[in-house]
Amino acid sequence: MTRLFDDPASFAEDALAGFCDLHPDRVRRVEGGVVRALPADEGRVAVVIGGGAGHYPAFFGLIGPGSADAAVVGGVFTPPSPRAVLSVARAAHGGGGLLFVFGNYAGDGTGFGAAQERLRLDGIDCRSVVVTDDIASAPAGLRSARRGIAGAFAVIKVAGAAADEGQPLDEVERIARLADDRTRSLGVAFDGCTLPGGSEPLFEVPAGKMGLGLGVHGEPGSSEVELPSADRLAEILVDGLLAEAPAGAGPRVGVLLNGLGSTGGEELFVLWNDVSRRLRGAGLEPVEPEAGELVTSLDMAGVSLTLIWLDAELERFWRAPADTPAYRKRARRRIPDRPDPAVALERIVRGAEHTGTGVDSREAASALAAVFGAVRRIVADHAAELGRVDAVVGDGAHGRGMVRGTAAAHEAAELAVRAGAGARSTLARAGDAWAGRGGGTSGMLWGTGLRAFAGELSDERAPTTAELTAGVAAFAESVVRTSGARPGDKTVVDALAPFAAEFAESGSWTRAATAARRAAAGTASLRPKHGRARESAERGLGTPDPGALSFALIAEAIAAAVRTDSE
Repeated sequence: MTRLFDDPASFAEDALAGFCDLHPDRVRRVEGGVVRALPADEGRVAVVIGGGAGHYPAFFGLIGPGSADAAVVGGVFTPPSPRAVLSVARAAHGGGGLLFVFGNYAGDGTGFGAAQERLRLDGIDCRSVVVTDDIASAPAGLRSARRGIAGAFAVIKVAGAAADEGQPLDEVERIARLADDRTRSLGVAFDGCTLPGGSEPLFEVPAGKMGLGLGVHGEPGSSEVELPSADRLAEILVDGLLAEAPAGAGPRVGVLLNGLGSTGGEELFVLWNDVSRRLRGAGLEPVEPEAGELVTSLDMAGVSLTLIWLDAELERFWRAPADTPAYRKRARRRIPDRPDPAVALERIVRGAEHTGTGVDSREAASALAAVFGAVRRIVADHAAELGRVDAVVGDGAHGRGMVRGTAAAHEAAELAVRAGAGARSTLARAGDAWAGRGGGTSGMLWGTGLRAFAGELSDERAPTTAELTAGVAAFAESVVRTSGARPGDKTVVDALAPFAAEFAESGSWTRAATAARRAAAGTASLRPKHGRARESAERGLGTPDPGALSFALIAEAIAAAVRTDSE
């Protein structure tokens, strides 16, 4: 298990702080992540990578020459917020455009996608390459649905080398897409990982068994087989990847034999003997292969094998020198880093303070802060339950994320009230705080949803029934639009849709909360059709959706806080 931590909720932030303190000559911390300590040459493309913490050396250990320029760092197994992505991207941008490289997960896509749209509006050319190397997560015909796992290292290595060579953005993007198209990975697990503060692993593999096709966020394998010898495991991994070789691929391959957190180096060396022999027996030539821990999953016991089929262009970038804190290839002697006063650090522009002037609206804002306090308490009381439910098919982080989000929203609302803000501004600030600190898909959905709700209110007067009804509808529409989910997909939308419909009809928070609770319980009979949970759909049968469950809890807290005599 993960044994060393202070506060489990701040594990990712604390780890990043220690890393930056250890490598001040290589990386510089910014809001949301890290960038190279020495900025790239003006006009060069900046490669920005990232995702949740828990995968070190990926992602923040791979910052440096020959690799990425910056990494956005979310919570443990939690995608970073759009705000974090924006902050890191702006700090890394040197005038040549930005290339985002991240794994194919719904939360990562939402965070990076929203930031990319904002950057483009600001006149910054920004592109994205999504890594889809995990052959176990979807059939070959559904490549776009596959997860990104250790193959992200190959794509990052190639893209970073191309950018350092001075290639323009169009070329860096093309080369990175080619790398992803020619990269395949397959992983196995011998035991699950344990989140900081957790007492049990997210999943367990029975003694004498091995999970085949695991993810890197604590997801169990898609099937279990007898624990094989190293030679038999090499056969499983190599044959699985060769069966999906890209069309027209040549014989030269870059190789990564990757440990997932607690598989020792000597075990990897034993396995490499068998992998290498089988690759050469199949007519392939490993080119500067790597064996070690580069994309981990906390303390998971397991390995993955990645192949990138090389042409002359990709081989040049695969073999190019790299010098990062966690990975070096023919490392070059570095010039001591010195602050460059000519380079200004771009910072996120914070909106000017806006406070309401209407007495009734300020009173409504005070009531809103009290409601957020009730929401914060009920979520904290049920955090462990939400985590257990989420761990059935996910990473078990939903409870912790909701605790962080609701606490941030409550604190932001109280600060807004003390500053004299009205209802609209108070709700908007609470939403922004929730999105910024809550993290993950839920944090983004609640944050953008509350922002949409706030847009229907006023800072000049108390909310009317019509405005509250419009606000609930706007919240629901925002969540559906941002998530892409629909009723029946086994998501928060399954509880939110009946809540919004009942409130529109009756105007009763109590009746709407009852509808949400009934619908949330009903998700236990649904198979996940959206997001990461769909990859383990059968495991989720009989268990309610954690997002729907937390929404119902919050709806009940709101109803209790605002209950009128008529209800």
